[in-house]
Amino acid sequence: MSGLELSRRFYADVVGPLLKDRPHAAALLGDGSEVLGYDDDVSPDHDFGPRLQLFLPAGESIDAELTGLPAEFGGFPVTPRHGDAPDQIEVTTAGAFFRARLGVDPADRMSLADWLLTPTQVLRSLTAGAVFHDPGGELAERRDRLRWYPPDVWRYALASAWLRVEQQDAFVGRTGQTGDELGSRLVAARISGELVRLAFLIERCWAPYAKWLGRAFAELKLAAELSGLLAATTAATDWRSREDALVRAASAVAAATNDLGLCEPLDPSPRQFYDRDIRVVGAERYTIALAASITDPQVRALLGRLGSRRGGPIGCLPGTIDQAVDSTDVLLHPARRRAAAPMLGLV
Repeated sequence: MSGLELSRRFYADVVGPLLKDRPHAAALLGDGSEVLGYDDDVSPDHDFGPRLQLFLPAGESIDAELTGLPAEFGGFPVTPRHGDAPDQIEVTTAGAFFRARLGVDPADRMSLADWLLTPTQVLRSLTAGAVFHDPGGELAERRDRLRWYPPDVWRYALASAWLRVEQQDAFVGRTGQTGDELGSRLVAARISGELVRLAFLIERCWAPYAKWLGRAFAELKLAAELSGLLAATTAATDWRSREDALVRAASAVAAATNDLGLCEPLDPSPRQFYDRDIRVVGAERYTIALAASITDPQVRALLGRLGSRRGGPIGCLPGTIDQAVDSTDVLLHPARRRAAAPMLGLV
C-alpha cells in the first residue's frame, strides 16, 4: 500500500471518526517521498507509516479526541508523543503550516520575493500529496495559489535557466579539445541537468529534489524526445558524440520554449560558437528575448537592479533561489533562503 493510501485510510477509518463534528481540515503535504507518490518497498525502513496534518481553527485543541488512537494501524505503530498527539499527526493551522515552509501564508499574497525565494521542491511538496478533508476550502485556496508562477516571474525563471545553459555549454567541446575527457563529461552532465529543469519550467511543473528528479522528468511530455538524447550525452565516450547529442537535446528544448509563445520565436538549431570548432544552441538568445518580453513593473525593476553583462544585451540574472544556490541547508530553511534576498537582487 502506498503511503498516501495508508494515510488516507488512517484518516478515514480512525482520525476522522474520532473528531466527529469538530471543525478541521486534514491532508498529507510537505516532506516525504510518499507525498510525491514515489515511495516503494524500500521506503518503510524509516520515517514511514500512517501520518497526516490536522488543520484546526486558531486556539483549538483536540488532545482529548486523540487519546482514542490505536497503538498501530496498517501494521505500523502509532507512536504517542508526550501522552497526547502521536508523532505521525501534526496539529496546526493552515496559515502556520504554510508559513513554516514558505515564510509566508499564500492566502495573503505571494510577492515577487516570495516566489523567487521558494525552491521548486517546496512548491511541489505543497501542491502534491493529498487532501482528505477540507470543507472550508482553506487548503484548496492556498494550494491553488501555488500552482504556478505569475507570467512574468515565469519568464524571468526561464530566462535565468537558459542563461545557466549559455554559461557552460561551449565548455563541453572546449574541454574535449584539450583532452580533458572527465571535464567534458562533468560539464555535459551539468548542462543535461539544466535542460531537465528547463523541461519542468516549460511544462509548468515544479521540479522535485535530486532523488526524484529523473523519475519525475520521465513523466513529462518532453521526456519522450529528450530522454534518449540526454542518455546518449552522459554515456558518450568521446566529446564529439557528447556534444552532438547535447546540442540536439538543447535544440528540442529551445523549440519547446518557442511553442510557449512567451517571447519572439527564435531559430532553435545548433550553431557555431564564434570561430571555434564547437557547436552550441545559442542559449543566450532566449535569455535576451524572454527578459525583453517582461512588462511587470516589479520584475522590470529587478532586471534594472541586476544590470547586464558588460553593458550588453545579456542580463545578469541569478534567477530563483534554487537556480542560484544548491545547498540543502539553505534551501530547506525559509529564514536562510530569505537572507539570500540581496544576492538575488530583491532588496
